[in-house]
Amino acid sequence: MKKRILLLAGGQSGEHEVSLMSARSVLAALPRDQFDVTPVVISPQGRWLAPTDTARALETGQATSSGGDLVLHRAASAEGYDAVFPLLHGPMGEDGTVQGLLTLAGIPFVGSGVLGSAACMDKVMTKQVLASAGVPQVAWRLALRGEWQRGPQEVRDRADELGYPLFVKPANLGSSVGISKVGAPGELDAALDLAFSLDRRVILEAMTAFRPREVEVGILGNDAPIASPVGELRFDADFYDYETKYTQGRAEMHIPAPLPPEVAGRVRTLALTAFRALDCAGLARVDFFYVEETGELLLNEVNTMPGFTTTSMYPKLFEAAGLSYSALVTRLIELALEDR
Repeated sequence: MKKRILLLAGGQSGEHEVSLMSARSVLAALPRDQFDVTPVVISPQGRWLAPTDTARALETGQATSSGGDLVLHRAASAEGYDAVFPLLHGPMGEDGTVQGLLTLAGIPFVGSGVLGSAACMDKVMTKQVLASAGVPQVAWRLALRGEWQRGPQEVRDRADELGYPLFVKPANLGSSVGISKVGAPGELDAALDLAFSLDRRVILEAMTAFRPREVEVGILGNDAPIASPVGELRFDADFYDYETKYTQGRAEMHIPAPLPPEVAGRVRTLALTAFRALDCAGLARVDFFYVEETGELLLNEVNTMPGFTTTSMYPKLFEAAGLSYSALVTRLIELALEDR
C-alpha cells in the first residue's frame, strides 16, 4: 500500500524560491509506486495555499493566493498522512517551528526534531553545543541588540578582541543574509546596524590567518548516521555570500574534495560528532573551513534541511557514495517513519 506524504515547500524565509526548486526535484524523484504525494506551498506571508495555488506556485516559482488558503491544511491532524517532508529552509521552517506543529499533530516527518532544528538554526546555540563536544571552531563573540543600543562601545571592544578583519552575522538567518565582512573598525557600526535590523542577537566571528578552503559533508541517518564523501566549494568572492550562492557559475563543486585522506577522515568524524551532539536526525549538511597552511579544521555551520535540487551539494555528495537522488529521498522518508 502506498504511503501518503505531505510535501511542504516555500515558506516565509529568504530561501522561499530555493525551497520551491527543491520541491520540484523531490516531487519528480519520489517513486509513484511507493508514495502518494500531496504538495502544499506556504506563501512568503505564511499562508498555506490551496491545491490550485500550490500547483501554480510550483510551476511559476511565485506563491500567490486566489483566496482559498488553507490556514493549517491537514497538517493539524494526523489523519490521512503517513509522513510529512518539510522541505523548508531557514526561519519559520528549518528552525523547529514547523517541527513543533507536526510533533503536536503526531505526524512523522523528515529531518531533525524541535531540539535539533532549533539548535542548528541558532548560531549561538550551535557554537555552544559544539564547544562542549570539543568540536573546533573559529573564535567568536555574542552581541545583543539591547547592548548595542545602550552601550555600543562594549560591543566594539569585543570586536577589537577578535581583531580585524572579522565577520558580523545575524544569529538566526540562513543563505548568508545580513552577513558582512568588516575589514577595519570604521566599517563595524554599519555592519552591526544591518545585522541588528534582522536579529536581536548577532555573532562576531574572527577570520582565519589564511584564506580557508570550504569543505562540506552530508550526514544521513537517525541513531546510526553515516557520512558521505567530502565535497569542496570554490569561488572567487571574499566569502560565500548570497549572490555567490545563488548565481549560476559563481561557485564550483568538487566531489570528492582533493584532500589528504586523513583530513577527509577528520571532516567526516567531526561531522558525525556534531550531528549527534546537536541531536540531529534524518539528514544534515555540515560545513567546515580547512586551513591548508596550518592543518586546522574548523566547523562553520550545520544545515538540517540543505538545498535539495538535483544539482545541490547534499544530493551530489550521496550520489558520489552510490545513492541516487530517488533512492536518497526514499531513504529519508523511511528514516522519518522509524520509531525515534
